[in-house]
Amino acid sequence: MVEETLWHPVVASAEVIGAPLAARLLERELVLWRAGDGVVQAWADRCPHRGARLSMGRVEANRLECPYHGWQFAAGGPCVHVPALPEFVPPAGHCATAFEAVEAHGLVWVRLAPGASALPAFAAEADAHLRKLLCGPYDVATSAPRIVENFLDMAHFGFVHEGWLGARTAATIDAYSVERTPTGLLATQCKAWQPQSSPQATGPAQVEYTYEVTAPYTAVLTKLPDAAAVAIAGYRESIALFIGPLAPEASRVWFRLAVADFASPDDQLRAFQHTIFTQDQPVLESQQPRRLPLDLRAELHTAADKSSSMYRRFLRESGITFGVC
Repeated sequence: MVEETLWHPVVASAEVIGAPLAARLLERELVLWRAGDGVVQAWADRCPHRGARLSMGRVEANRLECPYHGWQFAAGGPCVHVPALPEFVPPAGHCATAFEAVEAHGLVWVRLAPGASALPAFAAEADAHLRKLLCGPYDVATSAPRIVENFLDMAHFGFVHEGWLGARTAATIDAYSVERTPTGLLATQCKAWQPQSSPQATGPAQVEYTYEVTAPYTAVLTKLPDAAAVAIAGYRESIALFIGPLAPEASRVWFRLAVADFASPDDQLRAFQHTIFTQDQPVLESQQPRRLPLDLRAELHTAADKSSSMYRRFLRESGITFGVC
């Protein structure tokens, strides 16, 4: 399926240290570990000998050792040692199932099948004037597309995030622009009146947003608040939403912050993002169906929903089947 040819986040890079780590992606069980050169390995969490979970094993002499019979596998997946037969030279077919893995944006990304897809872009990552911070993960009982659509939606601010990102007395959504891009869509001129748009806000402000879908399960927003309402001169921030689709109705979510604030403690920045998303989470998990309907007739739409309508068309045209209906 198309989703297997895309790059997906599975764990934070900092979690892959000495011991093998179990993970899940697209209903497949994975094991992640670091080889002697520090490169992350991502394999099927199953020993090809008798099917034991490799994540229950250990890293021994820069090899991943199965917990059942001690078979050892080197980087790339080949078996290089069978303790029961010390002189045995395993043939090429004696190997673990290995997948492509790379590290970016503080996360380990895995692709289950060969493809031409690029890693989801986050332009702010390369901006040295912005501080980078990873938030999460959050395990959410809904589909990845439902979470992306919520991220793109401004009309819920005054109700789900009242007193923070919006107010029910100022719920009007002004006209904004949306255009298709090769990776999804770009929404500009999105404006919202917000009581507290960020941890640095000193008061209510009109905030301008730009949203970009950079992959089927990834989106980025930038915020430009009224300069008079922020304590830091020239303040700006960009937030990326990265989702690992665990199952059609289960997702793991991270946020990657890029902010012009080098003074606030990590915990303060994370606490604000945590507050906002944990307001979203129960509403997201209440939506029925949990899989996003791609037939635009399945749910009602207005002009305020232009971004989500285009996102649904993008998924349908891209052949996405995981997490949609």
